[in-house]
Amino acid sequence: MSKGQRAASESATQSVSPARDPRAKPDEGIAAARPAAARDAGATWRLEEAKARFSEVVRRAHDQGPQYVTVRGKRSVAIIDAAELERLLPPSPDAIPLVQFLEGLHVEGLDLTRERDLGRDTAL
Repeated sequence: MSKGQRAASESATQSVSPARDPRAKPDEGIAAARPAAARDAGATWRLEEAKARFSEVVRRAHDQGPQYVTVRGKRSVAIIDAAELERLLPPSPDAIPLVQFLEGLHVEGLDLTRERDLGRDTAL
């Protein structure tokens, strides 16, 4: 196969990203070009595209669910909504309420009064 035939074959098999497709509607993007089941699983962005359109990736993570970023064609990271992250993380066993922590210090007999400080004497 010649170089020209290979290039033509490759360009025929490659699809234009909906985010870069001038015919796409403004609200359409990578997620909109997929079937609904795939959209629910989250959109996939190439690293370069995610960097260039980071605010949109974050907005979609908030509105549509996880947004996956690929590096060299493999999923590398997922960007998810902060509320979803909090829901997924286990509660921290070390975190206790402030009042309970302060009461646990047992400072009832500790004298926390200060002596009056007038500063130091200086010769002018």
